[in-house]
Amino acid sequence: MRLVSPSHAFCYVKPTRKDMTHCMDETDGTWHAIGSSWRNSECMDCTCAGCCSAFSIPSSFDDDCISVFDKVACEYKVYKKDNPSISCPIYGAVGK
Repeated sequence: MRLVSPSHAFCYVKPTRKDMTHCMDETDGTWHAIGSSWRNSECMDCTCAGCCSAFSIPSSFDDDCISVFDKVACEYKVYKKDNPSISCPIYGAVGK
């Protein structure tokens, strides 16, 4: 089982064989046809050959703002610490 933290953007490769017709997503335990692509429950965009994080991590934003990972949307939201209804601009991000 592979656990993925939304705080670290990355990719990984999975070995495949020529005779494979399907592969299993190691996170969700779901089976997928060779050549297909999917997004798993840890916000990873996958194929049978590997997976990459489906999100960027904000690395530069105003000090009065905070970033929070939205696992449903598979993205970070950046908003004012004292008022979550006000979005903040993101000046730099890592990943994806």
